Amino acid sequence: MPSAGWFLLLIALVALERVAELRINRRHAARLRDRGGFEVAPEHYRWMVLLHTGVLVAAPLEVVLVPRSFVPWVGWPMLGVVASTMALRYWVIATLGDRWTTRIFVVPGEGPVTSGPYRWLRHPNYLAVILEVAALPLVHGAWWTALAASAANALVLRVRIQAEEAALEAAAGYGAFLTDRRGLLPGPPR
Repeated sequence: MPSAGWFLLLIALVALERVAELRINRRHAARLRDRGGFEVAPEHYRWMVLLHTGVLVAAPLEVVLVPRSFVPWVGWPMLGVVASTMALRYWVIATLGDRWTTRIFVVPGEGPVTSGPYRWLRHPNYLAVILEVAALPLVHGAWWTALAASAANALVLRVRIQAEEAALEAAAGYGAFLTDRRGLLPGPPR
């Protein structure tokens, strides 16, 4: 199979993984609502869905229509980054349990999770998203998609992180728990 075919298979597998995440999201959202949880700032969600769908459509289109070649010294490391982001994402999901959703949910009175990757970062899932949005298209040289999607992702995540932190602060004093953690990169507190 030519390298573009392998890339299309990778994109299909990531798309299936996203469908699985949406099923987990629905189940967890129902459990959160049962505990008195509510969604906050849903207006940005459609842009997030459009962005992630756009990457899964634009990257293979760029590879096929431009066309782009597989460059091993870029493609293999980027595939490693994608695999690492999946591992981090599922570590986050396992750590948060039924508190993980693709939307922003708050359950009044429940403090923030401080175990797993949250020992070091406030937003490990968003770090995984940032890296994946950039790396997935670059596996097969779709650098236009990587650049455009990364810029759009920065805008979406800026809105999302601000909304999430404000909601968690109002509901559970989020900031007081996490003053020793950075946002997206490990290291000393800001």
